[in-house]
Amino acid sequence: MKKILIIRFSSIGDIVLTSPVIRCLRKRLPDAELHFCTKPIYKELIKSNPYIDKIHVLGGSVTKLAKDLRTEQYDFIVDLHGSLRSRLLRLLLLRPSATFNKLNIRKWLLVNLKINLLPQAHIVFRYLRTVYKLGVTNDGEGLDFFVPGSASYDPTWLPATHRGGYIAFVIGGKHGTKQFPAEKVIEVCRYLAYPVVLLGDRNDRMRGQQVCDALGKNVFNACGLMDLIQSAMLVREAVLVITNDTGLMHIAAAFHKKIISLWGNTVPEFGMYPYLPESLCGQSVLFEEKGLGCRPCSKIGFEHCPKKHFNCMHRLSSAQIASAAKKLFAEAPTFRHE
Repeated sequence: MKKILIIRFSSIGDIVLTSPVIRCLRKRLPDAELHFCTKPIYKELIKSNPYIDKIHVLGGSVTKLAKDLRTEQYDFIVDLHGSLRSRLLRLLLLRPSATFNKLNIRKWLLVNLKINLLPQAHIVFRYLRTVYKLGVTNDGEGLDFFVPGSASYDPTWLPATHRGGYIAFVIGGKHGTKQFPAEKVIEVCRYLAYPVVLLGDRNDRMRGQQVCDALGKNVFNACGLMDLIQSAMLVREAVLVITNDTGLMHIAAAFHKKIISLWGNTVPEFGMYPYLPESLCGQSVLFEEKGLGCRPCSKIGFEHCPKKHFNCMHRLSSAQIASAAKKLFAEAPTFRHE
């Protein structure tokens, strides 16, 4: 096996979740060329991965991309996207391949009829099945996320009160029904005596400011101030990460952080909960409201709760979340309150 193409067009969390496949392929086939194909905006996520030899981007049509890739003459294609476009790309390249099944029918049954026929396995295991025929096995080392060598963490990004240790609270998310409400973030932080750094993009800036206005200097609003790589480094430096079901949750898992994940309209049964090495599974605590008949209401998310109540998030106990955070934070020896 000389040359392998791995396809995953999007998005942040999904691409991070493909990292065990890349690493395990490299271990099994150390002399093979590994190429990765994604969208241009996600190239930053993988350009520093030492296991990848070449990156291709879907910048226009699939047919144009296929024309450019035909010269590579791949021995095998690993389709980890499982979309119409990725199938078309494989068809146009006419090379041996394996594809990832998104199980959309089973997800539809869970979302619409609340019938759960999904496998009780993390999506990483399903990704890895695509390369079993190449003799690849799971090394059990979890996820990877590689910060570019040109990037460096600067403590002055944070106020002096936060430089001795902090909790990273990821309040952002692509969909509103995945976001822990600002008033609930405030409730949790009021139980905590530790510095907190809020993470999200510029769309989360106002929500972050609402939290800071209520809590004062113990909370620093980094939403919109940092790019993705800088936000990832703030996650890496955190003692603990409290997070919505979003890309930074998987980046936190790649850094083997202590993680408290908060689940709204989506459910862990979709197979995308924090993936840690087995020895570190005790570092991941999930909070979800299991008693709601409307949940999950989507496999992705909505801007607003379809039922108008948003009980999947509002009913999560702020006191219990804070208690779990205190326990995990207390276990970390690196905290230095300045």
